[in-house]
Amino acid sequence: MKFENILAETDGFGRYQIAIITLLVFSRISLPGHFLLNNFIAAIPSHHCAITSLENEGVFGNLTKEQRLTVSIPKQEEGTFASCHMFPEPQFHLLTSSSNTSALPVIQCQNGWEYDHSTFRSTLVTQFDLVCQTKGLTKVSASIFFAGIMFGAAFYGILCDKYGRKTMLLVSIVSALVFSIASIISTNFSLFMAFRFLTGISIISIVLSLEWVDTEHRTFIAVFGSVTWTLGNLMLAGIAYVITDWRMLIVTVTAPLALAVATWGWVPESARWLIVNGRIEAAYRYLQTCARFNGRQDFTARIKPETLFAVTSGQLGHNYTYLDLIKTPCLRRLTIITGIIWYGVASTYYGISLNVTGFGLSLHMTHFIYATVELPAKVLIYFSLEKLGRQLSQVGTLVLTGVCLIINIILPKDYWMFRTSVAVLGKGLSEASFTTVFLYTTELFPTVLSADRVAWAIPVLWPAWGRVSPLSLCYWRRHGFPSPRWSLGQWRSAQDWWPSFCQRPIRLNSPRPLRTLSRRERDQPASPHWNRVNFH
Repeated sequence: MKFENILAETDGFGRYQIAIITLLVFSRISLPGHFLLNNFIAAIPSHHCAITSLENEGVFGNLTKEQRLTVSIPKQEEGTFASCHMFPEPQFHLLTSSSNTSALPVIQCQNGWEYDHSTFRSTLVTQFDLVCQTKGLTKVSASIFFAGIMFGAAFYGILCDKYGRKTMLLVSIVSALVFSIASIISTNFSLFMAFRFLTGISIISIVLSLEWVDTEHRTFIAVFGSVTWTLGNLMLAGIAYVITDWRMLIVTVTAPLALAVATWGWVPESARWLIVNGRIEAAYRYLQTCARFNGRQDFTARIKPETLFAVTSGQLGHNYTYLDLIKTPCLRRLTIITGIIWYGVASTYYGISLNVTGFGLSLHMTHFIYATVELPAKVLIYFSLEKLGRQLSQVGTLVLTGVCLIINIILPKDYWMFRTSVAVLGKGLSEASFTTVFLYTTELFPTVLSADRVAWAIPVLWPAWGRVSPLSLCYWRRHGFPSPRWSLGQWRSAQDWWPSFCQRPIRLNSPRPLRTLSRRERDQPASPHWNRVNFH
Protein backbone atom coordinates (compact mmCIF):
# COMPACT_ATOMS: atom_id res chain seq x y z
CA MET A 1 0.00 0.00 0.00
CA LYS A 2 1.23 3.49 -0.86
CA PHE A 3 1.30 6.41 1.53
CA GLU A 4 -1.42 8.31 -0.34
CA ASN A 5 -3.69 5.30 0.11
CA ILE A 6 -2.96 5.32 3.83
CA LEU A 7 -3.56 9.07 4.03
CA ALA A 8 -6.85 8.59 2.17
CA GLU A 9 -7.96 6.18 4.90
CA THR A 10 -7.63 9.05 7.39
CA ASP A 11 -9.38 11.49 4.99
CA GLY A 12 -6.60 13.36 3.23
CA PHE A 13 -8.27 16.73 3.71
CA GLY A 14 -10.41 16.94 6.82
CA ARG A 15 -10.63 18.79 10.12
CA TYR A 16 -7.16 17.60 11.12
CA GLN A 17 -5.51 19.16 8.07
CA ILE A 18 -7.49 22.37 8.53
CA ALA A 19 -6.32 22.54 12.14
CA ILE A 20 -2.67 22.15 11.06
CA ILE A 21 -3.01 24.93 8.50
CA THR A 22 -4.62 27.19 11.11
CA LEU A 23 -1.84 26.57 13.62
CA LEU A 24 0.85 27.37 11.05
CA VAL A 25 -0.78 30.68 10.12
CA PHE A 26 0.81 32.45 13.10
CA SER A 27 4.34 31.78 11.92
CA ARG A 28 3.53 32.26 8.24
CA ILE A 29 1.79 35.61 8.58
CA SER A 30 4.83 37.25 10.16
CA LEU A 31 7.15 36.39 7.25
CA PRO A 32 6.41 39.41 5.01
CA GLY A 33 6.83 41.60 8.07
CA HIS A 34 10.49 40.57 8.11
CA PHE A 35 11.20 40.11 4.40
CA LEU A 36 9.83 43.53 3.40
CA LEU A 37 10.48 45.34 6.67
CA ASN A 38 13.28 47.41 5.15
CA ASN A 39 10.75 49.36 3.10
CA PHE A 40 9.76 51.11 6.32
CA ILE A 41 12.48 50.83 8.95
CA ALA A 42 15.11 51.99 6.44
CA ALA A 43 12.99 54.72 4.84
CA ILE A 44 14.93 57.93 4.20
CA PRO A 45 12.94 61.03 5.22
CA SER A 46 13.68 64.50 3.90
CA HIS A 47 16.73 65.95 5.62
CA HIS A 48 19.26 68.75 5.53
CA CYS A 49 22.37 69.78 7.42
CA ALA A 50 21.79 70.75 11.04
CA ILE A 51 22.33 74.47 11.74
CA THR A 52 21.63 74.36 15.47
CA SER A 53 25.18 75.45 16.34
CA LEU A 54 24.70 78.69 14.38
CA GLU A 55 21.32 79.20 16.00
CA ASN A 56 22.83 78.78 19.45
CA GLU A 57 25.44 81.42 18.64
CA GLY A 58 22.70 83.91 17.84
CA VAL A 59 23.92 84.45 14.28
CA PHE A 60 20.46 84.46 12.73
CA GLY A 61 18.79 86.96 15.01
CA ASN A 62 15.07 87.17 14.28
CA LEU A 63 15.14 85.28 10.98
CA THR A 64 12.39 82.77 10.32
CA LYS A 65 13.15 79.07 9.91
CA GLU A 66 12.88 79.33 6.13
CA GLN A 67 15.22 82.32 6.03
CA ARG A 68 17.78 80.57 8.22
CA LEU A 69 17.84 77.63 5.86
CA THR A 70 18.11 79.93 2.84
CA VAL A 71 21.31 81.59 4.08
CA SER A 72 22.83 78.34 5.38
CA ILE A 73 22.03 75.62 2.85
CA PRO A 74 22.18 75.72 -0.98
CA LYS A 75 19.13 74.85 -3.02
CA GLN A 76 18.98 72.13 -5.66
CA GLU A 77 17.65 72.54 -9.18
CA GLU A 78 14.13 71.54 -8.18
CA GLY A 79 14.10 74.20 -5.47
CA THR A 80 14.53 72.00 -2.40
CA PHE A 81 17.34 72.41 0.11
CA ALA A 82 20.41 70.23 -0.38
CA SER A 83 20.60 67.17 1.83
CA CYS A 84 24.34 66.79 2.24
CA HIS A 85 25.92 70.25 1.86
CA MET A 86 25.88 73.63 3.54
CA PHE A 87 27.61 77.00 3.16
CA PRO A 88 30.82 77.52 5.18
CA GLU A 89 29.39 80.85 6.32
CA PRO A 90 25.83 82.24 6.28
CA GLN A 91 25.07 83.94 2.95
CA PHE A 92 22.80 86.77 4.10
CA HIS A 93 22.78 88.39 0.68
CA LEU A 94 20.54 85.55 -0.53
CA LEU A 95 17.69 87.08 1.47
CA THR A 96 17.53 90.01 -0.94
CA SER A 97 18.94 88.41 -4.08
CA SER A 98 17.87 85.29 -5.96
CA SER A 99 21.29 84.88 -7.56
CA ASN A 100 22.58 81.47 -8.58
CA THR A 101 24.04 79.64 -5.59
CA SER A 102 25.91 77.02 -7.64
CA ALA A 103 29.03 79.21 -7.72
CA LEU A 104 29.14 79.62 -3.94
CA PRO A 105 31.50 77.35 -1.96
CA VAL A 106 29.88 74.51 -0.04
CA ILE A 107 31.04 71.98 2.51
CA GLN A 108 29.66 68.73 3.84
CA CYS A 109 27.42 68.76 6.88
CA GLN A 110 29.44 69.53 10.01
CA ASN A 111 26.97 69.01 12.85
CA GLY A 112 24.75 66.17 11.72
CA TRP A 113 21.35 66.42 10.07
CA GLU A 114 17.82 67.54 10.77
CA TYR A 115 15.07 65.18 9.62
CA ASP A 116 11.45 65.57 8.63
CA HIS A 117 9.48 63.51 11.16
CA SER A 118 6.05 64.10 9.63
CA THR A 119 5.88 60.59 8.13
CA PHE A 120 8.29 58.56 10.27
CA ARG A 121 9.03 59.37 13.88
CA SER A 122 12.15 57.24 13.82
CA THR A 123 13.90 54.99 11.29
CA LEU A 124 17.31 53.38 11.01
CA VAL A 125 18.33 56.41 8.98
CA THR A 126 17.44 58.93 11.66
CA GLN A 127 18.75 56.70 14.44
CA PHE A 128 22.20 56.09 12.97
CA ASP A 129 22.46 58.99 10.46
CA LEU A 130 22.56 56.73 7.40
CA VAL A 131 22.54 59.51 4.83
CA CYS A 132 24.92 61.02 2.31
CA GLN A 133 28.20 59.05 2.42
CA THR A 134 26.62 56.25 4.51
CA LYS A 135 23.33 56.12 2.60
CA GLY A 136 24.24 52.78 1.02
CA LEU A 137 24.21 51.07 4.41
CA THR A 138 20.41 50.97 4.28
CA LYS A 139 20.77 48.59 1.34
CA VAL A 140 23.40 46.62 3.20
CA SER A 141 20.97 45.91 6.04
CA ALA A 142 18.55 44.29 3.58
CA SER A 143 21.39 42.36 1.96
CA ILE A 144 22.60 41.10 5.34
CA PHE A 145 19.13 39.78 6.16
CA PHE A 146 18.81 37.86 2.88
CA ALA A 147 22.33 36.51 3.29
CA GLY A 148 21.22 35.16 6.66
CA ILE A 149 18.31 33.39 4.98
CA MET A 150 20.73 31.82 2.51
CA PHE A 151 22.93 30.35 5.20
CA GLY A 152 20.06 29.52 7.52
CA ALA A 153 18.02 27.60 4.97
CA ALA A 154 20.99 25.44 4.03
CA PHE A 155 21.73 24.85 7.71
CA TYR A 156 18.13 24.13 8.69
CA GLY A 157 17.64 21.97 5.61
CA ILE A 158 20.13 19.47 7.00
CA LEU A 159 18.69 19.68 10.51
CA CYS A 160 15.11 19.22 9.26
CA ASP A 161 16.12 15.94 7.66
CA LYS A 162 17.88 14.81 10.81
CA TYR A 163 15.62 16.02 13.62
CA GLY A 164 12.28 16.45 11.88
CA ARG A 165 10.08 19.30 10.74
CA LYS A 166 8.33 19.94 14.04
CA THR A 167 11.45 20.24 16.19
CA MET A 168 13.20 22.58 13.79
CA LEU A 169 10.02 24.63 13.42
CA LEU A 170 10.19 25.43 17.14
CA VAL A 171 13.91 26.20 16.98
CA SER A 172 13.30 28.50 14.03
CA ILE A 173 10.42 30.39 15.64
CA VAL A 174 12.13 30.88 19.00
CA SER A 175 15.40 31.97 17.38
CA ALA A 176 13.64 34.47 15.11
CA LEU A 177 11.71 35.84 18.08
CA VAL A 178 14.81 36.27 20.24
CA PHE A 179 17.04 37.82 17.56
CA SER A 180 14.30 40.17 16.34
CA ILE A 181 13.79 41.56 19.82
CA ALA A 182 17.56 41.76 20.31
CA SER A 183 17.90 43.89 17.17
CA ILE A 184 15.83 46.72 18.64
CA ILE A 185 18.24 47.23 21.54
CA SER A 186 21.25 47.57 19.24
CA THR A 187 23.44 50.50 20.23
CA ASN A 188 25.09 50.80 16.82
CA PHE A 189 24.32 49.86 13.24
CA SER A 190 26.89 47.05 13.07
CA LEU A 191 25.23 45.30 16.00
CA PHE A 192 21.83 45.77 14.38
CA MET A 193 23.03 44.15 11.15
CA ALA A 194 24.48 41.23 13.13
CA PHE A 195 21.11 40.56 14.75
CA ARG A 196 19.30 40.95 11.42
CA PHE A 197 21.66 38.36 9.95
CA LEU A 198 20.84 35.97 12.79
CA THR A 199 17.13 36.68 12.30
CA GLY A 200 17.48 35.76 8.64
CA ILE A 201 19.22 32.52 9.58
CA SER A 202 16.31 31.66 11.86
CA ILE A 203 13.58 32.10 9.24
CA ILE A 204 13.07 28.89 7.28
CA SER A 205 10.48 27.35 4.98
CA ILE A 206 8.94 24.04 6.06
CA VAL A 207 6.38 22.28 3.85
CA LEU A 208 4.71 20.61 6.83
CA SER A 209 1.14 21.42 5.79
CA LEU A 210 1.64 20.01 2.27
CA GLU A 211 2.96 16.73 3.66
CA TRP A 212 -0.29 16.09 5.55
CA VAL A 213 -2.59 16.84 2.60
CA ASP A 214 -3.55 14.49 -0.22
CA THR A 215 -2.52 15.24 -3.79
CA GLU A 216 -5.99 16.35 -4.82
CA HIS A 217 -6.00 19.31 -2.40
CA ARG A 218 -2.32 20.21 -2.58
CA THR A 219 -2.87 23.05 -5.02
CA PHE A 220 -5.51 24.59 -2.77
CA ILE A 221 -3.24 24.38 0.28
CA ALA A 222 -0.29 25.92 -1.55
CA VAL A 223 -2.42 28.83 -2.75
CA PHE A 224 -4.04 29.26 0.67
CA GLY A 225 -0.63 29.28 2.30
CA SER A 226 0.47 32.06 0.00
CA VAL A 227 -2.70 33.99 0.88
CA THR A 228 -1.49 34.19 4.49
CA TRP A 229 1.67 35.82 3.14
CA THR A 230 -0.48 38.39 1.34
CA LEU A 231 -2.53 39.06 4.47
CA GLY A 232 0.67 39.63 6.39
CA ASN A 233 1.86 41.93 3.62
CA LEU A 234 -1.35 43.97 3.81
CA MET A 235 -1.07 44.14 7.58
CA LEU A 236 2.51 45.37 7.28
CA ALA A 237 1.41 48.41 5.26
CA GLY A 238 -1.29 49.28 7.81
CA ILE A 239 0.89 48.65 10.84
CA ALA A 240 3.76 50.69 9.40
CA TYR A 241 1.36 53.56 8.71
CA VAL A 242 0.21 53.61 12.35
CA ILE A 243 3.51 52.71 14.04
CA THR A 244 6.17 55.10 12.78
CA ASP A 245 8.93 54.11 15.20
CA TRP A 246 11.23 51.42 13.78
CA ARG A 247 11.74 49.65 17.11
CA MET A 248 8.03 49.32 17.87
CA LEU A 249 7.41 48.25 14.28
CA ILE A 250 9.83 45.32 14.63
CA VAL A 251 8.19 44.30 17.91
CA THR A 252 4.73 44.42 16.34
CA VAL A 253 5.52 42.36 13.24
CA THR A 254 7.36 39.81 15.41
CA ALA A 255 4.52 39.41 17.93
CA PRO A 256 2.70 36.61 16.00
CA LEU A 257 5.73 34.39 16.59
CA ALA A 258 4.88 34.35 20.30
CA LEU A 259 1.49 32.84 19.42
CA ALA A 260 3.24 30.35 17.15
CA VAL A 261 5.38 29.21 20.09
CA ALA A 262 2.29 28.86 22.30
CA THR A 263 0.50 26.67 19.74
CA TRP A 264 3.54 24.67 18.61
CA GLY A 265 2.73 21.72 20.88
CA TRP A 266 -0.40 20.97 18.85
CA VAL A 267 1.46 20.84 15.53
CA PRO A 268 2.11 17.21 14.45
CA GLU A 269 5.30 15.89 12.95
CA SER A 270 5.22 14.93 9.28
CA ALA A 271 4.09 11.32 8.96
CA ARG A 272 5.91 11.10 5.62
CA TRP A 273 9.18 12.14 7.26
CA LEU A 274 8.66 9.67 10.11
CA ILE A 275 8.04 6.80 7.70
CA VAL A 276 11.02 7.64 5.50
CA ASN A 277 13.21 7.75 8.61
CA GLY A 278 11.92 4.45 9.95
CA ARG A 279 9.91 5.79 12.90
CA ILE A 280 6.89 3.68 12.09
CA GLU A 281 5.26 3.66 15.52
CA ALA A 282 5.32 7.44 15.84
CA ALA A 283 3.94 7.83 12.32
CA TYR A 284 1.16 5.38 13.10
CA ARG A 285 0.16 7.31 16.24
CA TYR A 286 -0.11 10.55 14.29
CA LEU A 287 -2.13 8.83 11.57
CA GLN A 288 -4.46 7.42 14.22
CA THR A 289 -4.97 10.90 15.64
CA CYS A 290 -5.63 12.25 12.16
CA ALA A 291 -8.22 9.55 11.47
CA ARG A 292 -9.95 10.17 14.79
CA PHE A 293 -10.19 13.94 14.18
CA ASN A 294 -11.54 13.33 10.68
CA GLY A 295 -14.15 10.83 11.86
CA ARG A 296 -12.54 7.72 10.36
CA GLN A 297 -13.10 5.39 13.28
CA ASP A 298 -12.34 2.25 11.27
CA PHE A 299 -8.75 3.29 10.50
CA THR A 300 -7.18 1.07 13.18
CA ALA A 301 -9.08 -1.94 11.91
CA ARG A 302 -8.12 -1.35 8.29
CA ILE A 303 -4.50 -0.16 8.68
CA LYS A 304 -1.91 -1.82 10.91
CA PRO A 305 1.61 -0.60 11.79
CA GLU A 306 3.02 -3.39 9.65
CA THR A 307 1.37 -1.78 6.62
CA LEU A 308 3.62 1.26 6.93
CA PHE A 309 6.78 -0.81 6.54
CA ALA A 310 5.91 -1.45 2.89
CA VAL A 311 5.81 2.30 2.22
CA THR A 312 9.46 2.79 3.15
CA SER A 313 10.57 0.58 0.22
CA GLY A 314 13.99 -0.11 1.61
CA GLN A 315 14.89 3.52 2.32
CA LEU A 316 15.23 3.10 6.08
CA GLY A 317 18.35 4.46 7.62
CA HIS A 318 19.70 6.11 4.45
CA ASN A 319 21.08 9.61 4.97
CA TYR A 320 20.63 11.92 2.00
CA THR A 321 22.94 14.83 1.30
CA TYR A 322 23.12 17.75 -1.12
CA LEU A 323 25.20 15.56 -3.43
CA ASP A 324 22.09 13.47 -4.08
CA LEU A 325 20.67 16.49 -5.92
CA ILE A 326 23.15 15.78 -8.73
CA LYS A 327 23.31 12.01 -8.37
CA THR A 328 21.61 11.25 -11.69
CA PRO A 329 21.32 13.20 -14.97
CA CYS A 330 17.62 13.65 -14.27
CA LEU A 331 18.22 15.19 -10.85
CA ARG A 332 20.98 17.38 -12.23
CA ARG A 333 18.60 18.78 -14.82
CA LEU A 334 15.91 19.37 -12.22
CA THR A 335 18.31 21.02 -9.80
CA ILE A 336 19.76 23.40 -12.38
CA ILE A 337 16.51 24.28 -14.13
CA THR A 338 14.45 24.78 -10.96
CA GLY A 339 17.32 26.85 -9.58
CA ILE A 340 17.19 29.13 -12.62
CA ILE A 341 13.42 29.43 -12.30
CA TRP A 342 13.63 30.21 -8.58
CA TYR A 343 16.23 32.89 -9.19
CA GLY A 344 14.16 34.57 -11.89
CA VAL A 345 10.92 34.41 -9.91
CA ALA A 346 12.46 35.71 -6.70
CA SER A 347 14.55 38.41 -8.34
CA THR A 348 11.47 39.85 -10.00
CA TYR A 349 9.22 39.62 -6.95
CA TYR A 350 11.64 41.27 -4.56
CA GLY A 351 12.94 43.63 -7.21
CA ILE A 352 9.40 45.01 -7.48
CA SER A 353 8.43 44.69 -3.81
CA LEU A 354 11.50 46.54 -2.56
CA ASN A 355 11.03 49.35 -5.09
CA VAL A 356 8.08 51.29 -3.65
CA THR A 357 9.22 54.79 -4.58
CA GLY A 358 9.13 56.78 -7.80
CA PHE A 359 5.50 56.09 -8.78
CA GLY A 360 3.89 59.32 -7.57
CA LEU A 361 2.27 57.67 -4.55
CA SER A 362 3.25 57.52 -0.90
CA LEU A 363 5.43 54.68 0.28
CA HIS A 364 2.64 53.14 2.37
CA MET A 365 0.07 53.40 -0.41
CA THR A 366 2.37 51.82 -3.00
CA HIS A 367 3.16 48.94 -0.66
CA PHE A 368 -0.54 48.46 0.12
CA ILE A 369 -1.51 48.40 -3.57
CA TYR A 370 1.30 45.95 -4.32
CA ALA A 371 -0.02 43.67 -1.57
CA THR A 372 -3.67 44.04 -2.56
CA VAL A 373 -3.10 42.95 -6.16
CA GLU A 374 -1.71 39.64 -4.88
CA LEU A 375 -5.18 38.47 -3.79
CA PRO A 376 -6.84 38.36 -7.24
CA ALA A 377 -3.57 37.00 -8.63
CA LYS A 378 -3.80 34.03 -6.26
CA VAL A 379 -7.41 33.36 -7.21
CA LEU A 380 -6.54 33.36 -10.90
CA ILE A 381 -3.46 31.19 -10.46
CA TYR A 382 -5.49 28.64 -8.48
CA PHE A 383 -7.83 28.06 -11.43
CA SER A 384 -4.90 28.20 -13.84
CA LEU A 385 -3.07 25.49 -11.92
CA GLU A 386 -6.18 23.33 -11.89
CA LYS A 387 -7.07 23.80 -15.58
CA LEU A 388 -3.74 24.44 -17.35
CA GLY A 389 -1.33 22.64 -15.05
CA ARG A 390 1.93 23.69 -13.42
CA GLN A 391 4.08 24.01 -16.51
CA LEU A 392 1.88 26.31 -18.60
CA SER A 393 1.00 28.39 -15.54
CA GLN A 394 4.67 28.86 -14.72
CA VAL A 395 5.67 29.84 -18.26
CA GLY A 396 2.66 32.12 -18.69
CA THR A 397 3.17 34.10 -15.50
CA LEU A 398 6.90 34.46 -16.14
CA VAL A 399 6.42 35.75 -19.69
CA LEU A 400 3.68 38.23 -18.75
CA THR A 401 5.71 39.54 -15.83
CA GLY A 402 8.66 40.10 -18.14
CA VAL A 403 6.44 42.02 -20.56
CA CYS A 404 5.26 44.30 -17.74
CA LEU A 405 8.84 44.96 -16.68
CA ILE A 406 9.95 45.91 -20.19
CA ILE A 407 6.93 48.20 -20.68
CA ASN A 408 7.61 49.95 -17.38
CA ILE A 409 11.23 50.51 -18.34
CA ILE A 410 10.37 52.05 -21.71
CA LEU A 411 7.62 54.38 -20.47
CA PRO A 412 8.73 57.93 -19.50
CA LYS A 413 8.36 58.87 -15.85
CA ASP A 414 5.82 61.54 -16.77
CA TYR A 415 3.27 58.76 -17.35
CA TRP A 416 3.39 57.85 -13.67
CA MET A 417 -0.23 56.68 -13.51
CA PHE A 418 0.17 54.20 -16.36
CA ARG A 419 3.59 53.13 -15.06
CA THR A 420 2.08 52.46 -11.66
CA SER A 421 -0.72 50.39 -13.21
CA VAL A 422 1.74 48.29 -15.21
CA ALA A 423 3.96 47.85 -12.15
CA VAL A 424 0.97 46.68 -10.09
CA LEU A 425 -0.01 44.19 -12.80
CA GLY A 426 3.57 42.92 -12.93
CA LYS A 427 3.60 42.58 -9.16
CA GLY A 428 0.46 40.42 -9.24
CA LEU A 429 1.89 38.21 -11.98
CA SER A 430 5.19 37.83 -10.15
CA GLU A 431 3.32 36.70 -7.05
CA ALA A 432 1.37 34.20 -9.16
CA SER A 433 4.63 32.79 -10.54
CA PHE A 434 6.01 32.61 -6.99
CA THR A 435 3.01 30.58 -5.82
CA THR A 436 3.36 28.26 -8.80
CA VAL A 437 7.08 27.61 -8.49
CA PHE A 438 6.80 26.71 -4.82
CA LEU A 439 4.18 24.06 -5.52
CA TYR A 440 5.79 22.97 -8.80
CA THR A 441 9.22 22.22 -7.38
CA THR A 442 7.77 20.52 -4.31
CA GLU A 443 6.11 17.96 -6.58
CA LEU A 444 9.07 17.49 -8.92
CA PHE A 445 11.56 16.10 -6.41
CA PRO A 446 11.47 12.86 -4.42
CA THR A 447 10.06 13.21 -0.91
CA VAL A 448 13.35 12.08 0.63
CA LEU A 449 15.07 15.03 -1.04
CA SER A 450 12.32 17.62 -0.63
CA ALA A 451 13.88 19.31 2.38
CA ASP A 452 17.36 19.28 0.80
CA ARG A 453 16.02 20.45 -2.55
CA VAL A 454 14.03 23.30 -1.04
CA ALA A 455 17.05 24.14 1.11
CA TRP A 456 19.11 24.48 -2.07
CA ALA A 457 16.71 26.28 -4.39
CA ILE A 458 15.41 28.78 -1.87
CA PRO A 459 18.50 29.77 0.16
CA VAL A 460 21.01 29.90 -2.66
CA LEU A 461 19.02 31.40 -5.53
CA TRP A 462 16.09 33.16 -3.88
CA PRO A 463 18.02 35.32 -1.38
CA ALA A 464 20.87 35.73 -3.85
CA TRP A 465 18.91 38.52 -5.50
CA GLY A 466 17.96 40.01 -2.16
CA ARG A 467 21.62 39.85 -1.17
CA VAL A 468 23.05 41.33 -4.39
CA SER A 469 20.24 43.58 -5.63
CA PRO A 470 20.22 46.30 -2.96
CA LEU A 471 23.98 46.71 -3.18
CA SER A 472 24.06 46.68 -6.99
CA LEU A 473 21.23 49.22 -7.24
CA CYS A 474 23.07 51.55 -4.88
CA TYR A 475 26.38 51.16 -6.72
CA TRP A 476 24.94 51.60 -10.21
CA ARG A 477 22.97 54.69 -9.30
CA ARG A 478 25.91 56.28 -7.49
CA HIS A 479 28.26 55.86 -10.45
CA GLY A 480 25.82 56.92 -13.15
CA PHE A 481 25.33 53.60 -14.93
CA PRO A 482 22.12 52.96 -16.90
CA SER A 483 19.13 51.95 -14.84
CA PRO A 484 19.60 48.45 -13.38
CA ARG A 485 15.96 47.78 -14.20
CA TRP A 486 17.20 46.96 -17.69
CA SER A 487 19.18 44.06 -16.26
CA LEU A 488 16.15 42.85 -14.33
CA GLY A 489 13.94 43.00 -17.40
CA GLN A 490 16.52 41.39 -19.69
CA TRP A 491 17.23 38.61 -17.21
CA ARG A 492 13.53 37.93 -16.73
CA SER A 493 12.97 37.76 -20.48
CA ALA A 494 15.93 35.41 -20.90
CA GLN A 495 14.68 32.91 -18.33
CA ASP A 496 10.97 33.01 -19.16
CA TRP A 497 11.07 29.75 -21.14
CA TRP A 498 13.13 27.64 -18.76
CA PRO A 499 10.05 25.95 -17.24
CA SER A 500 9.28 24.44 -20.66
CA PHE A 501 12.44 22.35 -20.29
CA CYS A 502 11.20 20.95 -17.00
CA GLN A 503 8.99 17.88 -16.82
CA ARG A 504 5.49 17.87 -15.44
CA PRO A 505 5.14 16.86 -11.77
CA ILE A 506 5.65 13.20 -11.03
CA ARG A 507 2.38 11.99 -9.57
CA LEU A 508 3.58 9.14 -7.41
CA ASN A 509 1.46 8.35 -4.38
CA SER A 510 4.18 7.61 -1.85
CA PRO A 511 7.37 9.07 -0.47
CA ARG A 512 9.37 8.93 -3.69
CA PRO A 513 12.80 7.25 -3.48
CA LEU A 514 15.72 8.19 -5.70
CA ARG A 515 15.69 4.93 -7.56
CA THR A 516 12.25 5.83 -8.99
CA LEU A 517 13.81 8.62 -11.00
CA SER A 518 16.83 6.55 -11.94
CA ARG A 519 14.72 3.63 -13.15
CA ARG A 520 12.39 5.81 -15.21
CA GLU A 521 15.30 7.78 -16.56
CA ARG A 522 16.89 4.63 -18.00
CA ASP A 523 13.72 4.07 -20.00
CA GLN A 524 14.10 7.43 -21.78
CA PRO A 525 15.97 7.66 -25.10
CA ALA A 526 19.38 9.31 -24.86
CA SER A 527 19.56 12.89 -26.07
CA PRO A 528 22.47 15.30 -26.26
CA HIS A 529 20.10 18.20 -25.60
CA TRP A 530 18.25 19.30 -22.47
CA ASN A 531 14.93 18.21 -23.81
CA ARG A 532 11.96 17.94 -21.53
CA VAL A 533 11.76 14.54 -19.87
CA ASN A 534 8.30 13.12 -19.32
CA PHE A 535 8.21 10.50 -16.57
CA HIS A 536 4.59 9.49 -17.08
